[in-house]
Amino acid sequence: MKIIDLSHFLETDMPVFPGAPAPEIKDVAAIDADGYREKRIVLNSHTGTHVDAPAHIVAGAKTLDRMPIETFCGDAFLLNCSSSRRHIHLRDLLPHGETIRRHAFLLLHTGWSRYWGDARYFDAYPVLAPDAARWLAEAGLRGVGMDTISPDPVDSKELPIHNIFLAAGMIIIENLTNLDALPDRAFLFSCFPLKIKNGDGSPVRAVAMVSY
Repeated sequence: MKIIDLSHFLETDMPVFPGAPAPEIKDVAAIDADGYREKRIVLNSHTGTHVDAPAHIVAGAKTLDRMPIETFCGDAFLLNCSSSRRHIHLRDLLPHGETIRRHAFLLLHTGWSRYWGDARYFDAYPVLAPDAARWLAEAGLRGVGMDTISPDPVDSKELPIHNIFLAAGMIIIENLTNLDALPDRAFLFSCFPLKIKNGDGSPVRAVAMVSY
């Protein structure tokens, strides 16, 4: 089995959603002075490669701690959307419809992670069209992941795609990377969050486990 890391590093100068604070990562102890090394980390729950719980957007919906642990692990299918410009339409999904329905997760490979650390990362990335999102919300998936900062445009106020998925009880995994290293066949995907009481989201160490 090969394990492929799909997560960005957490660091102080990393990209964050516009208006969100950058994480603070500070040394609070050093081996020379204290006999051990330790860091203090302060960050928002939706920093870096992270998962959105339904409670992130939907009032009264489930928080991370109310979701079964198997919610965050399962067979995944990778859909190559790198040729998409502004929208991923239902017509792009339907040729793979039966395959998508057989998996727990769909990962959308747009290729946008190549702009991580660049201002272009926040601008004009591909997003799902509402009809595509509604179809996925009815496909029996646990979650949808993407290598962009959001399933909605960065300036969206209504967040329609978030609402479609989260109202259906699904999770959303944002800011994935390294999707071009994945095979064009099924693999095991995991995105386990920190065990945060009443958590609306959490950074994750997203990985793919590929059998050979």
